[in-house]
Amino acid sequence: MSDIQIPSWVQDAIFYQIFPDRFAQSARVEKPHNLEAWDAPPTNFGFKGGDLLGIVEHLDYLTDLGINAIYLNPIFQSTANHRYHTYDYFQVDPILGGNTAFKTLLESAHARGIRIILDGVFNHASRGFYQFNHTLENGAASPYRDWFNFHSFPVRAYDAHPNYDAWWNIAALPKFNHKNPQVREFLFRVAEHWVREGIDGWRLDVPGEIDDDDFWRTFRQRVKRANPDAYIVGEIWQRGDRWLRGDQFDAVMNYQFARACLAFFVEDPQRDLLHEHSYGAVQSINAEEFARWLTDMLTWYPREITYAQLNLLDSHDTARFITIARGDPTALQLALLTMFTYIGAPMLYYGDEIAMEGLCDPDCRRAMIWEPSKRGREMLSYVKRLTALRHKYVALRRGAMTILFANGKTLAFARHHPDALTVIVALNAGREPVTLDLRVERLLANNTRLVEEWTGEEIVVQEGYAREIALAPRAGSVWITR
Repeated sequence: MSDIQIPSWVQDAIFYQIFPDRFAQSARVEKPHNLEAWDAPPTNFGFKGGDLLGIVEHLDYLTDLGINAIYLNPIFQSTANHRYHTYDYFQVDPILGGNTAFKTLLESAHARGIRIILDGVFNHASRGFYQFNHTLENGAASPYRDWFNFHSFPVRAYDAHPNYDAWWNIAALPKFNHKNPQVREFLFRVAEHWVREGIDGWRLDVPGEIDDDDFWRTFRQRVKRANPDAYIVGEIWQRGDRWLRGDQFDAVMNYQFARACLAFFVEDPQRDLLHEHSYGAVQSINAEEFARWLTDMLTWYPREITYAQLNLLDSHDTARFITIARGDPTALQLALLTMFTYIGAPMLYYGDEIAMEGLCDPDCRRAMIWEPSKRGREMLSYVKRLTALRHKYVALRRGAMTILFANGKTLAFARHHPDALTVIVALNAGREPVTLDLRVERLLANNTRLVEEWTGEEIVVQEGYAREIALAPRAGSVWITR
């Protein structure tokens, strides 16, 4: 038995990522006047005025969608629309409705069985952060000068080349001095405070920038002491072995899963949206390579951690999947089907369910489309089928995975659990119809019935095979044992 303790609820979670400024507005939150039009293209500095009560007023929408966990991009007081420039870690931004609105959101979400995790920006703060601003005003005389790494004085906080350590050398994002015990204690208190206030975990922004395993070990200890069931997931774009040994994070954002889906399902990607924008070069792969990628990812970490990975197709830091795929809905549908039937917790970036488009930042952060005539209804219906599928079958949340077939552009795999129905997923990423004969003798007995989840078609296992599974071009099917 492993002694790694991971929150068990994550295996049953379907996450929905919300960029608060862009999801929904409520008339109950007073706003400043200079806001961008909701449907205007987003800009780097403009605010749309989305707020937390707007999310509350759309919780029924999320429940109907099948969501039971929300990841919120930063909500604390900040001068940026994305709020990664944290000003006060203990105050929710007033444009979002402040601490009162967040309490309402937390209580309303929990009443519906929806968990909330927050974005933790612990690598850097902002020029408005008290201790940095104090040093900006007082220079070398400030008692807070060692909260950051200043190289000289006076502080050059508005130069292209600041004279202090800053994230990516951006003057607006001064990097904390994590060697300072007071800094460490402050950040640990922030983490504990919001867990005690009721949040269900933290998504950690650029945690690899804090090159200090002891910091993250203590962070985990403090968070888990406040709530052993809190989820800690790091923004790590590559393999996360260093942080996933059971003593730091519970999981990472699985961008490697997204890369695999882009490589297999997208026939002609917009490569300018990949190069130098996090994913890097993504080369087309066949089913055998895709199967190897999927199975290799399951060997990287201990089993408990593998089942808690946060799987995604896009985020606020990438172009939208469907835009990279040049608007091909079949690429998104196949990738979604894979994500909802793969090991780990699936996460939708707001608007994925209606096939919202978006180029790289800031365009990937467009305002949510609520006008029914402008929404992708077919995709929405499809996503609801997938969320219902995952909630319905234990094997999809807690079962093992076995590759049954991989050739050309066709893949089939099974999710199986000793105490649950077996699920077989077949995917055809090619442009021609295919018919599969799947060898299943190690999983299913002869005369086992398989029923296609959405059409009701039936086949019977004979001589160790599930024969004549027909797949249309660019489509998938899901078969359940009966």
